[in-house]
Amino acid sequence: MKAQSKAQQRAAGAALSAKRGESKVKDLQGAAKDMYETMTEAELEEMASTDHDDLPERTD
Repeated sequence: MKAQSKAQQRAAGAALSAKRGESKVKDLQGAAKDMYETMTEAELEEMASTDHDDLPERTD
């Protein structure tokens, strides 16, 4: 699954960092916390690695 916005990509990166033990889970907020709890490391890695050049900042 590819990220739909830059904000979603950043949230996936934060969740991936926590999944790998590189940052603290308690520091996650909002979408990043939800992603951490519901997605696998492989799913997060795919979303975080999306090319962000053509992505909008947010998709409200």
